[in-house]
Amino acid sequence: MSTQSHYANRAAAWRLRTRTLSAADGPLLMGIVNVTPDSFSDGGQWADPQRAVDHAMQLVDEGAHILDIGGESTRPGAAPVSESEEVRRTAPVIARLAELTDTPISIDTSKAAVAREAIAAGAEVINDVTGLAGDPAMAPLAAETGAGVCAMHMRGTPQTMQDDPRYDDVVQDVLDYLAGRRDALLAAGIERARICLDPGIGFGKTHQHNLALMQNCWRLHALGQPVLVGHSRKGLLAKLIGDPDRDRTAATVGAALALARQGVQVIRVHQIAPLQDALRTFTACGGLE
Repeated sequence: MSTQSHYANRAAAWRLRTRTLSAADGPLLMGIVNVTPDSFSDGGQWADPQRAVDHAMQLVDEGAHILDIGGESTRPGAAPVSESEEVRRTAPVIARLAELTDTPISIDTSKAAVAREAIAAGAEVINDVTGLAGDPAMAPLAAETGAGVCAMHMRGTPQTMQDDPRYDDVVQDVLDYLAGRRDALLAAGIERARICLDPGIGFGKTHQHNLALMQNCWRLHALGQPVLVGHSRKGLLAKLIGDPDRDRTAATVGAALALARQGVQVIRVHQIAPLQDALRTFTACGGLE
């Protein structure tokens, strides 16, 4: 791939509710804090609010640029959670973190009522696996509050998304979908600078679909928006290393370096320190030039 065409339309910044984050010198790292009992990788570890806050602050200390707080698992087959339960899980954690750190906070939800409570507690970003299409009140809320948004591609729902997913051309199909969501969000009154797009690794895709998307994330720069990728610890990596039971930290880091090389602006991961070390070394040795 040509580095010139590769970065031709690359967005260098993402405007959030009260601030702007720059990705001009390398990717922003979004630290995952799942306050759920059933997330695929760390379900139950941070369900206690104080443990979740402590973990989030550790991610901040390690260099996280954004904290992504989620109260409902979106793993394949996960059961839905009520609005009230999702608010109960997330709002106190967000409120406490907003007191403790200036690091911007994202709410990982597809429910507008949950997002509204999160923003009231101090969240800056709405990260929605339905592309802000699952709840008709979500896009108007984002426009009203000025929150940054991340719109993801997913085929089906977490309950159905892995039921024989098929595409004519997965990269082009996802690109077209995200272009449509971008345009719909603009039409809803959300400023272009606040919109980030996510190809949805693992959400309604086979292993080959995921691999094709990971190899071609650079193509998403043509949409003119920041790109977020969340591949951390996912089944794609287990298949690539050939052992579903092996620790996936090194595989997560390796894939993240490939994403950084493609100019991806936001990388969403469970562990920050290993990726910070790798990116620092990678950059110093010419990896991002």
